[in-house]
Amino acid sequence: MENNFLQLFKIPETREKIFRTLGLLVCYRLGFQIPIPGMSPEYLRQTGDQGIFGLLSALSGGAIGQTTIFALGIMPFISASIIFSMLSKVSPTLEAVAKEGAAGQKRINQWTRLAVVPIALIQAIFIYTGVFLANREQMVVSQMQTRPVALAFIVITSLVAGALLVMWIGELITEYGVGNGASLIIMAGIIAVLPSSFAQLTGNPDFWQILIFMVFVWIGTIFVVVFMHKGARRVPIQYARLTRGRRVYGGQRHYLPLKVNMAGVMPIIFASVLFVIPGILFEWFGWARMRTIFQTQTGFVYVTIYMALIFSFSFFWNRLMFQPEEIANNLREHGSFIPGIRPGQKTAEFLSNTLTRITLAGAAFLAAIAVLPAFITQNSGMTQSMQYFLGGTSVLIVVGVALELVDKLNAQLVMRNYEGGQAVQKGAQGRGKASWTKTEAKQP
Repeated sequence: MENNFLQLFKIPETREKIFRTLGLLVCYRLGFQIPIPGMSPEYLRQTGDQGIFGLLSALSGGAIGQTTIFALGIMPFISASIIFSMLSKVSPTLEAVAKEGAAGQKRINQWTRLAVVPIALIQAIFIYTGVFLANREQMVVSQMQTRPVALAFIVITSLVAGALLVMWIGELITEYGVGNGASLIIMAGIIAVLPSSFAQLTGNPDFWQILIFMVFVWIGTIFVVVFMHKGARRVPIQYARLTRGRRVYGGQRHYLPLKVNMAGVMPIIFASVLFVIPGILFEWFGWARMRTIFQTQTGFVYVTIYMALIFSFSFFWNRLMFQPEEIANNLREHGSFIPGIRPGQKTAEFLSNTLTRITLAGAAFLAAIAVLPAFITQNSGMTQSMQYFLGGTSVLIVVGVALELVDKLNAQLVMRNYEGGQAVQKGAQGRGKASWTKTEAKQP
């Protein structure tokens, strides 16, 4: 592993991509040091609980509730990507465009970027009315408190511009760097809270006990997340054997991998968003008791509704993204079949039943990983940001992105070694052929 890590920096192309990625991530983090015009710099330096927006900040790589231009993070782009992913499976027009290959995907990506503007505008208005107006005295300087229209324009415009700039940085990372830009931005936003959280823990008399407890919880969570992330049900696929003249094609067996956690972190994101909206509405209407019920992460009502939403969205997302009928038709058109299962409707039923069982296991894992860390870290003396990082959702994102990044770097190493081996082999063959020709030419 050490040799592979050092070999990454020996390859000029890979080394440049890594440094470009790190540089763009540094530029992304610098945006959190630029306050919105008219906002109080003292409020920006305050750290602590962000209330109901803490989890959304962790999921979006932003800092919702703070007065920076990058407060929205990558959340508008993620929202637009999710919307178009769902529409491409529901709308026949978008589905036809998606099946056009690279050209169709390029058009959908362009529509996604255009959709970021209205989504960012709606989310900026939502954040302004839900956060900035409620904390105007602490957030806004005294000169701007008497100008509500100008304040709203400056805050909303700055948040939208910051969201577009973050999207542009993510696109640059995807095109010129290593890995998916949006995923790396979310991971960077989650990891960035660690130094400040550790700084707050240093004054705690039980610092070492909390640190040891945190390390054990973190290692255990990572082990479970990696185990479930790599888990898959491999469905055997047999290709029909065809004879063309003297050659025989096909007859090989491959596998269709169905991942246990096929939905990823999407069900948790959907459930978290739905929990934020009622909390804000209850706060506006002054229903403090109902707001407390929806914010108590270890309460019976919160846990029950949260787990039910995760199960529902897991089945919804998997059924939307993986359609057994379409897979069965594609297998039949390409002359493939599942051993022991008739092609067509029987194959679709088999895939549907398999998907249901796998989704049940994956949804149970997501529900456990989203709920249990709140009980484990309760009354542990950790800061709220540290609890968000140790929560299963943040670890699930960080570990998933890290595994994806490692796979891409390994793929580049394999490609580099393969090309080098091919070049050496061709060179050796060329030298052997040249020497043979020269020898033959000398013979009478």
